[in-house]
Amino acid sequence: MKVLVSCPPMLKKIDEFRPIFEEKNIELVIPNIVQTLSEEELEQILPEVDGWIIGDDPATERVFTAGKAGKLKAAVKWGVGVDNVDFAACKKLGIPIINTPNMFGAEVATVAAAFILGLARQTYFIDREVRKGNWVKPAGRSISGLTVGLIGFGDIGKATARFLKGMDMNINVYDPFAKKDESDLQNYTFCEFPEKLEEADFVVATCALTPSTRNIINSSSIAKMKDGVYIVNVSRGGIINEADLLEALKSGKVEAAALDVFEIEPLPISSELRNFDKCIFGTHNGSNTIEGVRRATHQAISYLFEFLGVN
Repeated sequence: MKVLVSCPPMLKKIDEFRPIFEEKNIELVIPNIVQTLSEEELEQILPEVDGWIIGDDPATERVFTAGKAGKLKAAVKWGVGVDNVDFAACKKLGIPIINTPNMFGAEVATVAAAFILGLARQTYFIDREVRKGNWVKPAGRSISGLTVGLIGFGDIGKATARFLKGMDMNINVYDPFAKKDESDLQNYTFCEFPEKLEEADFVVATCALTPSTRNIINSSSIAKMKDGVYIVNVSRGGIINEADLLEALKSGKVEAAALDVFEIEPLPISSELRNFDKCIFGTHNGSNTIEGVRRATHQAISYLFEFLGVN
């Protein structure tokens, strides 16, 4: 039996998990990837494997069909986001599949909080300038009492809200499907997007990418924000229309942005976003902690072994 692993965080720690597969006489297929495999590469590999632990690869009907024509029996999407996976195709093809939700709320939330602090106090910008030999002292913002417009109140959004509330920030939450308890109602203000968007000093995206959230941050919603707003995205690149964000950065409507995710990943060298020194960029790495990777990987392996009938 063979299992393909195409999730970069899991691959970087694969020697820790290899004995689990060896104990079950399962051969690991380990591709050489930076972020994702292409559909063409997956079409070649999937027919030869029994199971697949998916990263952010294009897990489309096309690749699942190729896998089903061969040996592929089951798949697990490592992590929370599933916008790259065609679950309907799996159902049609009879391929059992699941993701690993509620694994990384605190991990991604800490990145969101770090981004907010970094934008407010320009710590990343100062670091870069010092490395260039410049002794800069820009005035920052005091975050206590500032307002965050938080888009998404799932596992990551709730954890982010808790951290930011602990930093004495006001939180306006946008999520029509939010599950709220009494404590949430006391601590946060729940709004219909884009209500109260003009109050936000920071707009933070922690939501899943769905048809209703794709490009939710665009020229129209940015126009409703206050001048000099900061934008943070730790969810999916498709949440923001990058062309509209670029125009807002150029005009100064948006003071700066902190983005762990992009429309195209890795961020192209030609991207004009690179021209804005006060912006902060990540590598879609918000969930990647030793503890988080270990937790999600063991869950993914457990689900896959169950699908494959491995005891």
